[in-house]
Amino acid sequence: MISARMQEAINAQINAEMWSAYLYLSMSLDAQSKGFAGVSHWFRKQYSEEMEHAFKFVSYLESQGAKVNLLPIDAVPGEWSGVVEMFEKTLEHEKKVTSLIWSLCDLAADDKDYATTNFLQYYVSEQVEEEATAFEILEAAKMVEGDKAATYLLDQKLGAR
Repeated sequence: MISARMQEAINAQINAEMWSAYLYLSMSLDAQSKGFAGVSHWFRKQYSEEMEHAFKFVSYLESQGAKVNLLPIDAVPGEWSGVVEMFEKTLEHEKKVTSLIWSLCDLAADDKDYATTNFLQYYVSEQVEEEATAFEILEAAKMVEGDKAATYLLDQKLGAR
């Protein structure tokens, strides 16, 4: 059984994961409207992954006999200046999510909640990957910015995800 404060923190994380999903869906829609079908596809995959993360937290709370409280999801931005800004915001956001995961880890350690500590290790590893991927794509987008042919190739690569 997890503590009440851990239950509350995980419910907040479920909300954060769903907000992340909405953010990436919004980026997908904006990318599509700008003609970047590959970028749009990449962000739709990211949307699905974030929803999967939220549901893993839901399942974990249920497995611990804890109550899932679905909180309101705040509005997300709807437009970015282009692909570079989208991935700048993605990297910034993933760093924020990393800090949220680390806070959950700190709380689990304080509670001596070994089951939750173990559960969270997936997310610790996942965030390393998320930040690295966002950084790599951002650097590529910066490299090709202004070059239509290279931007097209990057868009195609991201569409292959």
